[in-house]
Amino acid sequence: MPFIYKEVKQDIGYRLDLLVEEKVIVEIKAVENLLPVHFAQLLTYLQLSDKRLGLLINFNSKTLKNSIHRVVNNL
Repeated sequence: MPFIYKEVKQDIGYRLDLLVEEKVIVEIKAVENLLPVHFAQLLTYLQLSDKRLGLLINFNSKTLKNSIHRVVNNL
């Protein structure tokens, strides 16, 4: 399946980093440590867009596999 980039804007100022197949929101960070506010931000995006699954990825890490976090909304 080809990857299609689609920017989703909310009127209240939120902007998703990536929306994959109209199902999964991907929020990208490059911070020393992920904070609870980062998880809350992704959960807010999920709730506002009525999506159920999101991934929070921190690229400021030695190994990427330990920096991918799954966030769900009402599953």
